[in-house]
Amino acid sequence: MTQYLMIGEVLKPQGLHGECKIKPWTADISLFETWKTLYRKEGEDYLPLSFSLRRIHEGFVYAVLGECASPQDVERLRGLHLYIDRAHAAPLEEGSDYIADLIGCMAVDETGAQLGILREVLQYGSVDTWAFSGVSGRKPFMAPALRAVFPEVDTAERVIRVDSRRLEEVAVFED
Repeated sequence: MTQYLMIGEVLKPQGLHGECKIKPWTADISLFETWKTLYRKEGEDYLPLSFSLRRIHEGFVYAVLGECASPQDVERLRGLHLYIDRAHAAPLEEGSDYIADLIGCMAVDETGAQLGILREVLQYGSVDTWAFSGVSGRKPFMAPALRAVFPEVDTAERVIRVDSRRLEEVAVFED
């Protein structure tokens, strides 16, 4: 498991004094009110970046990062992914996992056959959709993240168990 969790992306400069607009990737946007240090990834390293929240408005975070003092400073950060260390992340509810821990897990059926590797979690409705890349000649597929379809998730072992009968009922397989 990774020590750092992605929590947002710098979108663009906002105003004239080094403020930026951030797209949050957290379940609870109010957590940005508690953070003073975020991290940016450089190669394999995560480097601290001071964080000063200005406001949260219409689902976006507005803040000053590091030593940014102008729109040009922020422009150099456009597209930068922001991370938080696990010690400052929101605690999980029972039976929940961080998306960062799910990505890369192998889906296996009841016989142990490998079906695909989780490559993306789509969050557009009331139920997340998991997108898997195909393995061993199998087609990529997407399915709702339901316990009936995926009865067991073991992020420590990097395995997602699949009820293949239920998967066939709800999955969309790429051609």
